Amino acid sequence: SMHSSQNEQDNRRYAKFARVPCLEPSDSQEARDLVGVALDISEQFDTPVMLRLTTRISHCYGVVNLQGTRAPERTENPEYRVDPQKYVMVPGNARRRHPVIEERICKLGEFAEAFPYNRMDLKDRSLGVVSNGVAYQYAREVFPNASILKLGMTYPVPAILLREFAAQVERIIVIEELDPFLEEEIRLLGIPVEGKSIFPVCGELDQEIVRACAMKAGLLSESAGTEVVQPEKGALPPRPPILCPGCPHRGALYVTNKLGLVVNGDIGCYTLSFLPPLKAIHTCGCMGASIGVAHGIAKAGITQHNVAAIGDSTFFHTGMPALLNVAYNKSNTIVMILDNRTTAMTGHQQHPGTGLTLQGAETGQVDFETLARAMGIEKVHTVDPYNLKEVQAALEECVETDGPAVIIARRECALMPEVRKQWLPLRVNEERCNGCGLCFHVGCPAIAKSEALDEKTGRPKARIDPLLCTGCEICAQVCARRAI
Repeated sequence: SMHSSQNEQDNRRYAKFARVPCLEPSDSQEARDLVGVALDISEQFDTPVMLRLTTRISHCYGVVNLQGTRAPERTENPEYRVDPQKYVMVPGNARRRHPVIEERICKLGEFAEAFPYNRMDLKDRSLGVVSNGVAYQYAREVFPNASILKLGMTYPVPAILLREFAAQVERIIVIEELDPFLEEEIRLLGIPVEGKSIFPVCGELDQEIVRACAMKAGLLSESAGTEVVQPEKGALPPRPPILCPGCPHRGALYVTNKLGLVVNGDIGCYTLSFLPPLKAIHTCGCMGASIGVAHGIAKAGITQHNVAAIGDSTFFHTGMPALLNVAYNKSNTIVMILDNRTTAMTGHQQHPGTGLTLQGAETGQVDFETLARAMGIEKVHTVDPYNLKEVQAALEECVETDGPAVIIARRECALMPEVRKQWLPLRVNEERCNGCGLCFHVGCPAIAKSEALDEKTGRPKARIDPLLCTGCEICAQVCARRAI
């Protein structure tokens, strides 16, 4: 259901495409056990193995038995095995390896027939359900009396086991999330089966969705549906994702919005600025896509400058080749590196620009300005995103000149422990505030409308929550009446 991603894909397609086995746990115990099983299969069949985890399996809790934990068998590191015919994929070697891969997937199909995490439970023979992963848990709850075949290995499928199951039930349905992957594999065996004609192809499943679809298809009667009592949620207001109070990205993107610049973004904290009131991000793709998209727009003949907004860790991940492309082709593109000195969105991990490894050891620190100049970009600015005038001056200078430019907006993430110690909240002087609302356009969750109204306009004045405010002073710079 794309809770924190921009795509909803069924990775089982990759397993079939690459001719590698795919294992899918249906609970926490299997999520643990199938790691070891996958490693054993990898050694036995000389193959990579896909262990497919989905949202609900990754988020679930359960009692896990740790028996069977294995210690490493070897006491010293082995030497690398030199085997050019296997590891140097020139066409001659690749032609010899292709039959090996096809033979291997056939052997894995035979192995799948006795795979212990494939389980058949025969009950009422009028309905047979084939399922996998967390969808198996929903199937078992909604159809407690049906015959169920659970598949722990979803590629290659156990053809003999599926035919045996089909021969013992009158009707087969497949309950699986996203693509009709198992449904198609079963149909290729010549077995009549239903699946996506009943259950949705988009989004996560849950018990209620499965039950409602089953009733609509006549698989369950109204009396068979268990009433589910939903907890009272109360009158909670909606809370859209938003940049944190004091986020340094806010200042930089407030200025791009103020200047009316088109900003191409990608994946990072700054993506959250696409929502009102900032509305500062206009495209978003994969990590590093911002620079490539902005470069493409420039080369397509669009005359105004586009700003590519990219985070510091994302720049190291995939931004450098794109920036080199911009420099080499003399693209009329402004690249704004939002350097908050950490990998903020995923938990404050280190990266090559912080001077520390992931283990906390000191290492070389890459300097963005030196790197950009080494790539051939002459116009490079380093600014403090908390200083709106400084950011605006750099952007206006870059817009007025042709060719590539880089702006490094450097300020530590407001949530880093050493930064949090420096927080000093601001407050609103109600006598000065006239409720103009300019500070609300900053989009900071620490600023809200107060109950106090301006006498002349009747507009609500601003208030600042001292428990949220970090004292970044961006709102104070925006306030024309110096009321903050």
